Amino acid sequence: MRTIDFVILAIYAVAIFGLAQWVSRDKGGHKKDSTDYFLAGKALPWWAIGASLIAANISAEQIIGMSGSGYALGLAIASYEWMAALTLLIVGKFFLPIFLKNNISTMPQFLEQRYGPSVRTLMAVFWLGLYVFVNLTSILWLGSIAVHTVTGVDQMTALIIIGVFALAYQLWGGLKAVALTDIVQVALLITGGLIIVFLSLNKISDGHGLVAGFQQIQAKFPEHFHMILDKASPHYKELPGLSVLFGGLWVMNVSYWGFNQYIIQRALGAKSLAEAQKGIAFAAYLKLLMPLIVVVPGLAALILAPNLLKPDQAYPEMMKLLPPGLLGLVFAALVAAIVASLAAKINSIATIFTLDVYAKAKKDASEQHLVLVGRITAVVAVIIGILAAKPLLGGADQVFQLIQEYTGFFTPGIVVIFMLGLFWKRATTASALVATAGSVILSLALKFGMPDMPFMNRVGLVFVLALVAAMLVSLIAPQKKEVNIVSLEGVSYKTTNVFNIASAGVVLILIALYAAWW
Repeated sequence: MRTIDFVILAIYAVAIFGLAQWVSRDKGGHKKDSTDYFLAGKALPWWAIGASLIAANISAEQIIGMSGSGYALGLAIASYEWMAALTLLIVGKFFLPIFLKNNISTMPQFLEQRYGPSVRTLMAVFWLGLYVFVNLTSILWLGSIAVHTVTGVDQMTALIIIGVFALAYQLWGGLKAVALTDIVQVALLITGGLIIVFLSLNKISDGHGLVAGFQQIQAKFPEHFHMILDKASPHYKELPGLSVLFGGLWVMNVSYWGFNQYIIQRALGAKSLAEAQKGIAFAAYLKLLMPLIVVVPGLAALILAPNLLKPDQAYPEMMKLLPPGLLGLVFAALVAAIVASLAAKINSIATIFTLDVYAKAKKDASEQHLVLVGRITAVVAVIIGILAAKPLLGGADQVFQLIQEYTGFFTPGIVVIFMLGLFWKRATTASALVATAGSVILSLALKFGMPDMPFMNRVGLVFVLALVAAMLVSLIAPQKKEVNIVSLEGVSYKTTNVFNIASAGVVLILIALYAAWW
């Protein structure tokens, strides 16, 4: 990094901090209440929702981790991105109408309205633990690897700087400060990503362009260009064939995009259902673009940096190709992705703790007091994340795969309780608890009892078993006292022509992509 690179990075930091404070400022003497702070006053436009969904999702574990996985196992890892685009459309058409009609603010709140307070408390505590000790720590750790590799700054120093900055720029404004600046963050992320792709592929082709560079990689490493891996592949266990299209990946994607607070919170803050659905469609197209930015650099590293000690070094190594000035811009884009995703997690941790734990215990708390509690929670969460990052993740090779493995223990049960809660009236509180506990117990039993089973297949199998168990419990022991207050009255799954045409476009593009690299 030269002086010009640090200047560009400083300009980004000052600009994004100033913009966040400006867009989230209190107007006309109005003081922020909990809806303003945690749901942006339910006034987010479609472009902010779409950009913020991607900014919350694409971070260090996506850029660094998926480039590392691209380096290790190839283009097949792009299924996480491309199948997510289809999942988003399903969330927009079938889940959002119910959530918005029932004025849902948090996922634990929905669970309470559907199953009662015990399920809400259980899942609120679970998500807080997951977000702090898995999501927050992974973003901090992988982000600090990138900063250390490019700048030479001590990794722990980098980790602290990233955490403090992400906390500071959204601490006052809440979700509005995050969501309304994410369009800038995503624009910077895409620009920076495309620059590094262009330069790396152009270098491989000796100046003959992107397509020639991509073709050279494909010719030299044909085994890295199959979307559907067969059993002979050494990486079949990570991405087991057709499971990415018809199996466990669906369970993981539906859980992540449909029932994950720091993702769905953006859509819950929409000014209307139609606006939320347009934002969802916008995000789906951005997901189709993402493998170009997060997987191709890892493929390029196969030729440009063939002897890496760890796959996760692939993206930072590609950044070393950049000349002064451009390095600063691309590095700012990487920092933008890290900071935006980190801020999203921090805000959602504060939201769940404040609304689902604290407000339940202190029912007479004022709106301004809840906002204060949210800010304090954010500070505490970042401190814990900084302290826990190295002990938890310091020894992992492919952090992205590690995260998928860990969350896979819980996702089948989460999808079961939400799907039954949304679409089956007979589901009971007991069935939700059975599905949640059964998901973890079955996952652990299969992991150690059948260690050769691919984790994605395990997720699919556990989902089916937990679903059957939950339905049997509901039928054998019906709910004695009615707790379900979720209303489907007036809920319409009819979508606008814009959403329908956009959805058809996504499907056609996916068919073309999988046909090209099956």
